[in-house]
Amino acid sequence: MEVKSDFYFKPVPAITGYDATKADVLGPLADLPGTWTGKGFNVIWRPHHDKNQDHFLELNLTSETLEFQEIGGPIPNRGLLQHDICMFGAGYLQQIKDANNQAGLHFEPGIWANVPKTENPKEQATVVRMASIPHGTTVLAQGLSLVAPKPDITPTGITPFKIGDPKSLVHFPESDLSKKTKFRSPPADIAGITQKMVDDPNSVLTDAIKGQKIKSTIVLIVSSDPNKPVVGGGTVNTAFLEGSKSGPNAQAALVTATFWIETVEGAAGRPDFLQLQYTQTVLLNFNGLSWPHITVGTLLKG
Repeated sequence: MEVKSDFYFKPVPAITGYDATKADVLGPLADLPGTWTGKGFNVIWRPHHDKNQDHFLELNLTSETLEFQEIGGPIPNRGLLQHDICMFGAGYLQQIKDANNQAGLHFEPGIWANVPKTENPKEQATVVRMASIPHGTTVLAQGLSLVAPKPDITPTGITPFKIGDPKSLVHFPESDLSKKTKFRSPPADIAGITQKMVDDPNSVLTDAIKGQKIKSTIVLIVSSDPNKPVVGGGTVNTAFLEGSKSGPNAQAALVTATFWIETVEGAAGRPDFLQLQYTQTVLLNFNGLSWPHITVGTLLKG
């Protein structure tokens, strides 16, 4: 991915009130540009076209590269109900592989944008993630940013539930690693994966920062929910994923994610460094259930 050096947004006619020469135009996204590499964990319940069972649990230790490049100039948005605004953003390319077998798992080009406060709609300053996934889904996830002393990483679970009713959990034996099954990733592909990780994928994040002294954290919280925390957003799926009147093949219905950009104190007199952690949940709807697809990662800036 490359944004050409001579590419620069220039609203014509100009939109007043924006100084594109300021160093802080990206706001909470300012530390993202650059290349981040690291590892993580991925869990996905995927549809299984079999007369005996409708699902398969795939588990992956992951290796990841996430590249960001700032987009030059103010990105204009012309308004009818209020004055025009300018956004500032960074394009990105995310590539994730299985760390055990090196199979490609995920390829995602997109844009993160810093959006100013608006009056119509009445929203505080927000961040927006616009993503395209080759499996057949595009995502517009919006949300808020904040500054915290350290990341607040809470447990998360992978148990499916009835669509629209997160409290109606439906348990399946594939999530118990002590039980042999042909409907879960084979043993050779899940080397290094523990029951603790399956029970709570976010434990991979908390384990990664044990012993670190995190001095400050920028938090980005986004969701594709069209009603919260920001108006708009959503997911769009291909015909294959949407399925037919009989139901979806695998509809990506909701995406929520939290990113922590952490300043970590360097050990033994070494300089402080930047670390990016994230947790993301995609709800895949098929056969009457919402199946959590969870990805987590801990990356260092090169």
